Amino acid sequence: MEIALAVIVVALALSFDFTNGFHDAANAIATSVSTRALTPRAALILAAVLNFVGAMLGTTVANTIAHDIVHLDEATQTTGSGHLALVIIVAALIGAIVWNLITWWFGLPSSSTHALIGGLVGAGLVANIGVFWDHVVAKVVVPMIVSPLIGFFGAYIVMVGVLWLLRKASPNKVNRRFRIAQTASAAALALGHGLQDAQKTMGVMFMAAYTVGWSDPNHGIPLWIKVAAAAAISLGTAAGGGRIMRTLGRKIIQVDPARGFVAESVSALVLYVMAMGMHAPVSTTHTVTTAIMGVGATKRLSAVRWGMAKTILLAWVLTLPAAATVAGLFFLVLQPLLA
Repeated sequence: MEIALAVIVVALALSFDFTNGFHDAANAIATSVSTRALTPRAALILAAVLNFVGAMLGTTVANTIAHDIVHLDEATQTTGSGHLALVIIVAALIGAIVWNLITWWFGLPSSSTHALIGGLVGAGLVANIGVFWDHVVAKVVVPMIVSPLIGFFGAYIVMVGVLWLLRKASPNKVNRRFRIAQTASAAALALGHGLQDAQKTMGVMFMAAYTVGWSDPNHGIPLWIKVAAAAAISLGTAAGGGRIMRTLGRKIIQVDPARGFVAESVSALVLYVMAMGMHAPVSTTHTVTTAIMGVGATKRLSAVRWGMAKTILLAWVLTLPAAATVAGLFFLVLQPLLA
């Protein structure tokens, strides 16, 4: 039964990774498409390829997900088998996938990262195993608050500087050059998205793999897990993200090439620092969305459609508890069925 459950975990994890790809594909390319720096097709191909590359660049975030959210070893030690741990992971993935699909359907750029973490915490609590609250606070809650703030104010400050430097330049020439530059900034953001988001799936698959003895937790994440997770998020990205692309690219604020370039560049930098420096699984969605708001606010505060921003904020606030609740309920249903 444990082997069958591990196979289910891998299948669900890759499904989650796929939904993460099409749910978050818009993050890296929405501004480039809305400014016509890239065609939707070219942007999706670029994002898909660089999501794969980014996913292969490191495992720091994956290790945080695998070891620093819930105490799965406690479940294994208490029951003498990995069965309970695997059911917790299955319930967590279902909770995350359900929330991803709900927010995707309504075109809301919520966080797949926090959906997965919320699912793990919710299933863990219902299963009555330990949650590493100090790590959750330090590596999830604090970065969840800090990264959007850095995205907003960083993008605002950089954009003010760019406007001052180019205050005498021809608008047409500026737009032309920044459209070209956006190819690089969109690529950098897609790379950061792969570095962050694909690793979360790697972490979940790694949990299942070492629970049933398919890998040694002391030897790091196996190559097959890295490649599978990278491929799934890339395929999901290639499948598109039109609904959320419209929200980010048009409904928050209509961005021009210069603002698109700054929003993408600042967001990419935040993702790299959080992944490589703090090992924190932050939300690409939160960071990009607030960066777009930041560059938009340099026009005038009323240029940002704050009504839509409030709707997005509500989705952010609900993500952790909603995914946790769904995962907890699924655990209650699945535990007796899979006993």
